[in-house]
Amino acid sequence: MAKRPDAVRIGDLAEPVFSEDVVEMMSAVAPMAAAIPWTLDAALEQARAGTGLDDFGEDIYSEPFSVFIECADKEGGLSPMGEVTIWGQIVQFLQSRLLVEDQIGRHPQILQQPIKRPIIIAGLPRTGTTHLHNLISADPGLRYLPWWESLEPVPPPGEPGDSTALDPRLQRAADGIEMRDRVMPHFKRMHDMWPDHAHEEIHLLAIAGSTMFFEALVLSPTWRDWYLDHDQTPWYAYMKRILQVLQHLRGGERWILKSPQHLEQFGPLRKTFPDATFVITHRDPVSITASMATMVAYAARLSRDPVDPVAIGRFWSDRIERMLCACMDDRDMLPADQSIDVLFHEFMRDDIAMVERIYVLAAQPFNAEVRAAMDAFMQEHPRGKHGRVLYDLAEFGLDRAERREALRAYVDRFGVALEGE
Repeated sequence: MAKRPDAVRIGDLAEPVFSEDVVEMMSAVAPMAAAIPWTLDAALEQARAGTGLDDFGEDIYSEPFSVFIECADKEGGLSPMGEVTIWGQIVQFLQSRLLVEDQIGRHPQILQQPIKRPIIIAGLPRTGTTHLHNLISADPGLRYLPWWESLEPVPPPGEPGDSTALDPRLQRAADGIEMRDRVMPHFKRMHDMWPDHAHEEIHLLAIAGSTMFFEALVLSPTWRDWYLDHDQTPWYAYMKRILQVLQHLRGGERWILKSPQHLEQFGPLRKTFPDATFVITHRDPVSITASMATMVAYAARLSRDPVDPVAIGRFWSDRIERMLCACMDDRDMLPADQSIDVLFHEFMRDDIAMVERIYVLAAQPFNAEVRAAMDAFMQEHPRGKHGRVLYDLAEFGLDRAERREALRAYVDRFGVALEGE
């Protein structure tokens, strides 16, 4: 077995260091950034022009997109690259919405597609959700959402969408990952990505119009408060609508889904998928906070200038605490015979045994073919193959003892094993 790279500490979170070619590339987008209009009307017009379509469906998108666009413009602290990137994402979400509605308009039977008994993973990043999601997604009997499809659920006009091997969406996803690795070479240590890897449906919620994903794009208390003040059920219902379109286009009978957002949205989640199996992951929240703050701060070099690790740490430590409190408050609304809590230390001790427990609850067959598919995945994608990143709460102005005490109720509620004690 090849020796894995040594662990690294990222020393340039506050003052990112880029290669000369990346600096040149990031500087070149300044004129484009200066020309961004930052209005919903402009974004809608660009989406129409890019697709030749004009039906965005039920208007549950105008208010949240308007709020987010203003937050990105006024609160974002964005670099020119961040402005161009985030504006492009907004337009792409709206284009995807047009393409979704176009599919439904031409094939109304799509809305009769049942989304049967999905298996849904809800847990914060760094709690084992990615490994668990990838393992279950290796099961040939389940339908998962690959990265390339999450970015562009429906092919744009004139592009083939019936063959993954020929689909330009796959190449665009690969190009994006290649660019990410040029700018953030350590990111794959925290979250390995490839075009076909199993991805969460948080991009689908962005297409719907409202999602906590926007908080990862812009450090905005205004957006956070708008999102938390609104019942997310309508946007979950639209996310299901997109799943119906995807099922129509590429098949599948039972979905495996995952998103950290679900951890504080058990009500909308259960209303939308009443027959689901809910898998809730748990890990030492202090470790989660240190790891997630590092990942967000590292990714911020793509979009923010300056990068403020202390502000990032303050925002996300509060956000994590809120999500864990919501999980504690609402956990009992998920039926006991449809839900399971997965403790990180137990999952790491025997990951396949934990998957088998989930399959029993979900009444999903686990046979030799499934085991072989999961073993093959782990052989090809061993955990930690790119090496680890070292985390330190102090880099984000956070006190370990204070965070430990603030999050003790969650640890006690779920019997979470403490780390680094």
